[in-house]
Amino acid sequence: MWWIALIVLAFLLPEVISTVLDSRLGRAMAARLESGGKEGEGAVNERIRYLEGEVDRLSDDVRRLRDESDFLQRLLSERSAGGPSRTRRSSDSRLPRGDAGE
Repeated sequence: MWWIALIVLAFLLPEVISTVLDSRLGRAMAARLESGGKEGEGAVNERIRYLEGEVDRLSDDVRRLRDESDFLQRLLSERSAGGPSRTRRSSDSRLPRGDAGE
C-alpha cells in the first residue's frame, strides 16, 4: 500500500514544485538566492539613513512648532488675564517733536 502513495507522490511532486516556483513567492525567493542578499543591504542602509534624517528634521519642526505654540499661548493668557495693555499711538505721536511738518 505504501508503494501506491509513493507513486502518487512521485507524480504530484513535480506539479507542486512547479506551481510554487512559478508563484510570486517562488520568484521572490529565487531573486533573493541569486543576489545573495548583499546587494539589497546597501540600499536598505541608505534608505535607513535617509529616514533617520527625515525623523530628525521632523523632530526639529515639531519642537519649533511647540515653541511657537507655547509663545502664542503665553501671549493669549497674558492678554486675557489683563496683562499690560498696549494702547495705540496716533500717527502724529510717532513724529519727533518739533518736526511736525515744518
